[in-house]
Amino acid sequence: MHATADAGEKARMGDAFPRLERTASSGQLVTIPDSAGDFVHLQFRRFAGCPICNLHLRSVVRRYGEIRAAGIREVVVFHSTVAELAKYENELPFPLIADPERQLYQRFGVEHGSVSLLSVRALRAAVAGQSAALAGRSTMRARGPIKPTGGAFGLPADFLIAPDGRLAAVKYGKNAYDQWTVDELLEHAQPVRREARLW
Repeated sequence: MHATADAGEKARMGDAFPRLERTASSGQLVTIPDSAGDFVHLQFRRFAGCPICNLHLRSVVRRYGEIRAAGIREVVVFHSTVAELAKYENELPFPLIADPERQLYQRFGVEHGSVSLLSVRALRAAVAGQSAALAGRSTMRARGPIKPTGGAFGLPADFLIAPDGRLAAVKYGKNAYDQWTVDELLEHAQPVRREARLW
């Protein structure tokens, strides 16, 4: 298996995912792969208070019971500080990892650039996320930061890491709202579960 240890290199399905230990903004120690035998859905989002990320994460929260029932644990990385993430951690049922220097983003080839917002889909998501915040229907505090830590042009990425440490699936977003839906996440885990049962 090809290892994903070289900085900036894009990961591929079947790669061996390197062991990671990080402390979440809550103080919880997060270990990937999961020693308890769950899949880990490692999400690379943008910045704390991002309306686009907020819209997506609310869809994850709504269906979090299904995700956990499928044996998947969520871990979400932001290029924000611990203090910035602390405003949201109590409203999200999964650990948030602060990476303000974008070290993990660089390590796993997660890019950023102005192309992140050059999409009708991303712009619609930004408007919908901001509208939800203004109406008090989201975790966002009305308005995101004017100058977010790590910049405003991050791209998302999704990694599904199997308990044995290999990448069951991976997606690098092409715009700021290009990530797996919950249905897609659950579908990616199913074939690997079936394969494990055969052994």
